[in-house]
Amino acid sequence: MKLEIGNIHVKELAFGENTALSSGRVQINQEELTGFIRELDHRITEVKLDIALPGEKTRIMPVKDVIEPRVKVEGKGSMFPGRNPGEESMVGEGRTHVLKGMAIVTTGKVVGFQEGIIDMSGPGAEYTPFSKTMNLVITCEVDDSCNQYDHEAILRKVGIETANRVGQLAKTAAADETRTYETKPLLEQAAQYPNLPKVGYIYMLQSQGLMHDTYLYGVDVKTILPTLLYPTEVMDGAIMSGNCVSACDKNPSIVHQNSPVIHELYEHHGTKYNFMGAIVTNENVTLADKERSSNYVAKLAVQMGLDAVIVSEEGFGNPDADLVMNCRKLEEAGIKTVLLTDEYAGQNGESQSLADSTPKGDAVVTNGNANQVIHLPAMDRLIGHDTYADMIAGGWDGSLHADGSITAEIQVITGATNELGYHNLTAMAG
Repeated sequence: MKLEIGNIHVKELAFGENTALSSGRVQINQEELTGFIRELDHRITEVKLDIALPGEKTRIMPVKDVIEPRVKVEGKGSMFPGRNPGEESMVGEGRTHVLKGMAIVTTGKVVGFQEGIIDMSGPGAEYTPFSKTMNLVITCEVDDSCNQYDHEAILRKVGIETANRVGQLAKTAAADETRTYETKPLLEQAAQYPNLPKVGYIYMLQSQGLMHDTYLYGVDVKTILPTLLYPTEVMDGAIMSGNCVSACDKNPSIVHQNSPVIHELYEHHGTKYNFMGAIVTNENVTLADKERSSNYVAKLAVQMGLDAVIVSEEGFGNPDADLVMNCRKLEEAGIKTVLLTDEYAGQNGESQSLADSTPKGDAVVTNGNANQVIHLPAMDRLIGHDTYADMIAGGWDGSLHADGSITAEIQVITGATNELGYHNLTAMAG
């Protein structure tokens, strides 16, 4: 598949009389967009729109998802295919336009205890990439008839549908920059660079249920067997976040749209290696499912003729077992393996980093220690609800102080230790 990405750089985001894009300025009609969101589900009781800009003393919490507005200009399908009946077309080819530099962020009373914080300034802003985006924030509340699963599904729909609607502004706009990505059918791709090592990407997705879900073409990933994808499909929204796992290492939808692993693998494709494609796999709850999926990952990697793979994790704890199983079985099949994860090494950094390990996991990149403690000063403006600070993962009773400041682990910050490397931390070889 060949996909052309055209970026339209957003220089200003504001509310105004009309919803329009002009000279890098995105203008949103609040009343019109609020009405559109309310019509998405009759159980929505409240919708509030805010704009949060880099450098402002603004806190957004608890954050459900972050999505980048995109639109298909040429080629089949629409962004985030499969979420609605009649929208099952494959994506990943043609031309897609991106409103680069802005994002749709969803918040509200949300679902559980693992949504996170985005600070637009201060020390917390240094840990989240979303302090640098111009954010259109939707605070959405639902009525009491909704259970947790209904609530999550409604907020997921609100974020995705709003991003798709705003993304339409880019359809006829001239791109500021364009880049083309291509992966050929398997046999053709292998023959294109026969003298280069064949490299693949094992893309682990959170799929443990209980609001720990991710969707592939609209299908809950916990129900699938590992699947081969063209990497360009991911850029067109084939993967959609629906999970509420710890904020620091959750992959919001924008991370899938801009997967740094996929982009980096394309960067040196044809010069250092032959990037053959991506294998999407799940993170399971039962031992039998873990064994089955990791067996299938190794089988697909061998079937593709891969010499080496990068394996990225989403989440921690239970998924560490999936990560280690994938590593061990790939290495036993003769495929060199590099693991991407983060650590829960305790606040003093002296605890075991992962819940599982293997001697074959000797090439591991850390994306940070989620247990590191940080003090987040009070902000001038709060979008959402800060009362969750004492219960979200990484916080504790007393994390929220009377003056509005928060003391917690960086686990509470959205994207702080993102395991795909979509964050601001760096790692040094020891």
